[in-house]
Amino acid sequence: MKTAKQKQQRYQISCKGLPLAVYQEVAAHLRQVGKVQVGLFSPPSSELFDYNKSQVGGLWLEYSEDAEDAIYQKVNQILAYYEEIFGYWEENLDDS
Repeated sequence: MKTAKQKQQRYQISCKGLPLAVYQEVAAHLRQVGKVQVGLFSPPSSELFDYNKSQVGGLWLEYSEDAEDAIYQKVNQILAYYEEIFGYWEENLDDS
């Protein structure tokens, strides 16, 4: 699984073909962990709309500076759960 490297503060991930509703579910699940903020980012604007593709580019995650290893582990467990069902997470470059 391609997810956050330990102690990285902010990163973006996506799962090819994941529907908007599932992204929202994953985000809600991750927000329950604490010490991590989660949001959705838009897909590249150059792409034409396609009902068979997701309506979002993916998730961004930002950890609090005081996030313990247990927080990173819990996030990775949640992402692994969804990965088993929907496919691999890909890490995207974050321009922020």
